[in-house]
Amino acid sequence: MICPCSRLPVAALEKARTMLVPRFFVAVLVTCLLIFERCSNVNGTATQLNDDNVDMTLGSHEIVLVNFYADWCRFSNNLMPIFDNAAAKVREAFPEPGRVVLAKVDCDRESNLATKYHITKFPTLKIIRNGVPLKKEYRGKRSEEAFVEFIKKQLEDPIIEFQHIANLTNLDDKKRSVIGYFTSKDTPEYQILSRVAGNLKDDCQFHVGFGLCSEEKCDITEHLKLLDASREMHPPGQSIVVFRPDKAISNENDETYHGSLLNYEELNKWAYSKCIPLVREITFENAEELTEEGLPFLILFYDPKSDSITVKQFKDIVAKFMEDDKKRINFLIANGHDFQHPLHHLGKSIKDLPLIAIDSFRHMYLFPENPIDLTNLNVNRLKQFIEDLHSGKLHREFHYGVEAQAPSIDTEKTPTTPPESTFKKLAPSKNRYTLLRDEL
Repeated sequence: MICPCSRLPVAALEKARTMLVPRFFVAVLVTCLLIFERCSNVNGTATQLNDDNVDMTLGSHEIVLVNFYADWCRFSNNLMPIFDNAAAKVREAFPEPGRVVLAKVDCDRESNLATKYHITKFPTLKIIRNGVPLKKEYRGKRSEEAFVEFIKKQLEDPIIEFQHIANLTNLDDKKRSVIGYFTSKDTPEYQILSRVAGNLKDDCQFHVGFGLCSEEKCDITEHLKLLDASREMHPPGQSIVVFRPDKAISNENDETYHGSLLNYEELNKWAYSKCIPLVREITFENAEELTEEGLPFLILFYDPKSDSITVKQFKDIVAKFMEDDKKRINFLIANGHDFQHPLHHLGKSIKDLPLIAIDSFRHMYLFPENPIDLTNLNVNRLKQFIEDLHSGKLHREFHYGVEAQAPSIDTEKTPTTPPESTFKKLAPSKNRYTLLRDEL
């Protein structure tokens, strides 16, 4: 098979794309690159990325799933044939140019790309949407079928269209939502929100209505009143985006976006700040991702079957008094029924909830007040609990008693044994990755 673009350097395409040339010519070049990509993958393997083709490949596809690997890593070698076969199946299932491609990066040969994308373990699977890396990696099952199914879900429209304002009364109040009003799907404002929704589809629900208001029919203020989103006046027919919090588990209020709907970066930043709260819930699905952030966990264990107030109180306390600590600790809530094992390590059970503990990935430390009464909580004491972790005081007291210093060698005092961390076991698995810090 002869490829019509096989002799055209990819670097030349990238250079031409940035030049002031007619749009038609640029479109021809991009199409040529896509043909070149397919010609270079007639053997069914994933697209090999390098400095010459990475920007064009990532920028010209809606979804790119990239396998960052190293030839000396046995986990990379185990994954490679599976990933290559999945690339062929994805290419067959989604043949439209510019939709999706599975790609790979040899991190030894392309060390600058490994550095650029902060690769710390092999193999790492990153999702690039419309040229922008998502914060979440692919952490699902590593099989051909699982990769194909993942791509299918990624290509699903993340936005749910509603036909009437009454449809919004039935939204899940345990999930965070972004709600938009647009005159039609053809507006550039909607296209930008659609890109944002693709980035945050796992963190927020996105609902959009079209043509609900016109100057003759109604004032959009009436819709906002029903949403409790804003009392400010908005011109009839104006596009608008509103955030609705998870009111069943938070005391946050609805908020209208006041920035430019034509500014992708601005809207994406605002939506990210709303969809990903200061206090998150840890689950078995996201535990690996949270541990990789490297911050100790301050966890409220609660019983969702009998307690709907404690989580709201905890979120309020963190937002009002502890936001400055977010760079050195992760504030989390945990369903006590799902995480009974760490409770058992602390000598507690469901009947002892709610309670607060710190997991340092070495030991777990139980907050002295348990079960905790957040209505009468001494916030300064909780802040001191965090400070004592970072100063090492919690560790010393676990081993040598309250307010004690490390004993001298000739002491006869027997150290205690603190509960081991449970959540460190949910960190990246050594049976699944080669971690750089272990290899170097």
